[in-house]
Amino acid sequence: MENSSFNLDKMEVELIDGKAIYKLQTNSGLIIMNDLIGKTFKIHSGKEINCCNCGKKTAKSYSGGYCYPCSLKLAECDMCILKPELCHFDKGTCRQPDWGLQHCMIPHYVYLANSSGLKVGITRTSQIPTRWIDQGAIQALPILKVGTRYMSGVFEKLLSTEINDKTDWRKMLKGDPDEIDLEAKRDELFELFGEDLDDLENRFGSDKVSILESELVVDIKYPVEVYPEKVASVSLDKAEVVGGRLQGIKGQYLIFDVGVINIRSHTGHKVHLEL
Repeated sequence: MENSSFNLDKMEVELIDGKAIYKLQTNSGLIIMNDLIGKTFKIHSGKEINCCNCGKKTAKSYSGGYCYPCSLKLAECDMCILKPELCHFDKGTCRQPDWGLQHCMIPHYVYLANSSGLKVGITRTSQIPTRWIDQGAIQALPILKVGTRYMSGVFEKLLSTEINDKTDWRKMLKGDPDEIDLEAKRDELFELFGEDLDDLENRFGSDKVSILESELVVDIKYPVEVYPEKVASVSLDKAEVVGGRLQGIKGQYLIFDVGVINIRSHTGHKVHLEL
């Protein structure tokens, strides 16, 4: 069975009873992707990419699904999204101040996660637990709550001098890492960076920084039958058809028996599914 063409977007995620639930928006409505585990289906490329902001055709997508002009003018495509410690909102040079107020000048969390091993990250309140699932974390623990995205980036950069701030996606897709005592790691970091944390709290104001010492670890299980021994990436930029037997889903990756595809990185690609 085939459906008509639609533009790919990242899979919607939800955490229910500790299990990651994935949904894909198509022209026919939402597909519960967990229900396709163990089944064979194909994704056919329409050889067309549309900007996820303006909808115009683009030969190549930038910044995760945008055309080149949009990638230059939208605040969500600015370098400070990747490196929030470079936020320039207070300098009056934000590309879209209203967008910045809604998305950046609001409370953020600094967290520890276990995806391909221990890492530190940041996220908006509204993106918990979405952010953790998108990164394929099997455990996550908020350790700081701060007033803005910029502040979270400063704390993240500090802690990243001791632990990783990136996920090794290939390692993440080879299987679940060993469990980590995230609470113990949090306490170790608080002790190690005690003076620096105090200095930043004084700099930003105690009303803008909360040290979280009693949050609970969130455990996440993914719908995976079997992990690949060797991770081979497949892409609609190189093949007109991608698919096979779906063995699992983790992060924003579909794990087929013939390779893995990052759905998020194909945002804007026009496709149709053969189910």
